[in-house]
Amino acid sequence: MGNDDEMTDEEKRRDQLTSAPDATEEDAKPRIVVSERDGVKRIDIAEDAPVRPGDPTSEPGL
Repeated sequence: MGNDDEMTDEEKRRDQLTSAPDATEEDAKPRIVVSERDGVKRIDIAEDAPVRPGDPTSEPGL
C-alpha cells in the first residue's frame, strides 16, 4: 500500500487487522452493523460474526 496519507480509513483499518502474523482477510471482516433511524444510531453484532457476546460467567456452548 501507499503511505498512510493516501489510504482511506477503511484501508488503514484493513491494513492494521491483516498485518499480524498468520492474519487472514477474514480477520478484517466487519463484525458490527451500524444503522441510523430517526436520528438514533444503533450498533448491532453482525449475524455472521464468528464471536458473539454472551454471558461471560458461563461455559461456551452450554
